[in-house]
Amino acid sequence: MERYSAYKDSGVDWIGEIPEGWKTIKNKHLAYIRARLGWKGLKAEEYVDDGYPMYSAFNCVEGNLCPTPVNYISRERYDESPEIMLSDGDILLVKDGAGIGKYAVIRKVEKPATVNGSLAVISPTPNMESRYLGYFYASMQFQDYIHLLMDGMGVPHLFQRDLKQVPVIVPPKAEQQSIADYLDEKTGVIDAAVKDIERSIELLNEYRQSVISEAVTKGLDPTVPMKDSGIDWIGQIPEHWSVLYPKKLFALRKERAHADDQQLTASQKYGVISQKRFMALENQRVMAVLTGNDILKHVEAGDFVISMRSFQGGLEYSYESGKISSAYVMVHPFTEQTYSEYYKYLFKTWAYIQALQSTSNLVRDGQALRYANFAQVYLPVPSIEEQQMIAHYLDDATENINSLIQQKQSLVVRLKEYRASLISECVTGKVKVPGVEE
Repeated sequence: MERYSAYKDSGVDWIGEIPEGWKTIKNKHLAYIRARLGWKGLKAEEYVDDGYPMYSAFNCVEGNLCPTPVNYISRERYDESPEIMLSDGDILLVKDGAGIGKYAVIRKVEKPATVNGSLAVISPTPNMESRYLGYFYASMQFQDYIHLLMDGMGVPHLFQRDLKQVPVIVPPKAEQQSIADYLDEKTGVIDAAVKDIERSIELLNEYRQSVISEAVTKGLDPTVPMKDSGIDWIGQIPEHWSVLYPKKLFALRKERAHADDQQLTASQKYGVISQKRFMALENQRVMAVLTGNDILKHVEAGDFVISMRSFQGGLEYSYESGKISSAYVMVHPFTEQTYSEYYKYLFKTWAYIQALQSTSNLVRDGQALRYANFAQVYLPVPSIEEQQMIAHYLDDATENINSLIQQKQSLVVRLKEYRASLISECVTGKVKVPGVEE
């Protein structure tokens, strides 16, 4: 795309130069900005099944209003805050929590609605195209700047007074509309492509799960005679397999942490790995454990960790030895007929996770699962040789599927980066959209 013929200094360091005919104006002069003040929220019993929609940060998705999930409130509660009743052209901007900066443009109000305390409602003045202003809020420059303004103890917060002072780049109204039209078209194509790729990732995840489930409960030879396992979640198994009570295969590990143990982190995404590696993979810091080893537990590579989230995503496999919080429960194989790598896959199948969920007292005293729950779910037991064969087969099969998933995830990241870059270049005047006359 072309550049404008002449530029000038915007007078704002983080904006830089803008086209000659554009202006830089504070947000408060371009829109009416307001939010719920002093609101203490609603009790669960105050929500109704069919009333007035009350949107939250979850409804702001890539600049568009996603109608679900949403809570509904009564007419009485809706009428309490007339200043934040939504109108066509309003922009919702997340001002609280991890999602600060996400936004949605209300193209058309289908039903009288309002917002909760996490959102600011921004109504542009007549000389502003709301779609353009929304795209400006999506620009990398605006996003970087407001994240410098965030405040709050524990929960990040963007104050209205700061939001009102943020400079906005303002082209002539007709040019705002041209930019918004162009970005609507281009981001629509990108968003559709991302949606298709994300759906293909979901299908690959489902396929990987089916490959794992089939192998760990049916084996690798489709010609062997089968029998009923007698266990609902397992179903039919090869005739020569057995089914055993978990306590005959796994024992509790009760060791306290060793003096030289490294700190471990348990996650559904990576299993149990060193805290240092987890921080590198996630590019984030983790709160260091400052307590003594006397209240931490030792974990051996090959152990399984029962965490507070195991009822959602199965047991976490430990790839390394070290120490971990005493809130976790560790089990380890103690017989020669138990191969950890085979059970690493089995403990992540949907059928096994559902079996765990069916055990009693899943949530009690802050704990999601205990050893007693684990012990209730009977397990299939192939021969040790077959366990090893299945594990090695799944290592190869899932590596190929995971590689495809990673390629598609990388493509999604690149498309989203391109989307953000395109928006930023257009709304800051670094490029001139087709059809604009100077």
